[in-house]
Amino acid sequence: MSRFRKLTHTIWHCQYHIVWVPKYRYRILTGMVGNEVEQCVHVFSSQKLCEIIEINVRIDLICQVW
Repeated sequence: MSRFRKLTHTIWHCQYHIVWVPKYRYRILTGMVGNEVEQCVHVFSSQKLCEIIEINVRIDLICQVW
C-alpha cells in the first residue's frame, strides 16, 4: 500500500506522532494494563478509520505513529 492517499484532484500524506504519558509518569503500563491500553488504542483508531503504523507501549509512556 502506498503511503500517499489519492482522490481525483489531490494527493496527500498525513501522519501524526502522539505521545501519551500517565500523570506524574507513574510506571503503570505494565502487564495487563499495558495490553488493555494497546487494545483500546486499536479499537478507537479503527472506529475513526485511522491506520496505526507503529505502536510502542513502554513502562511509563505509550508512543504511536499514525
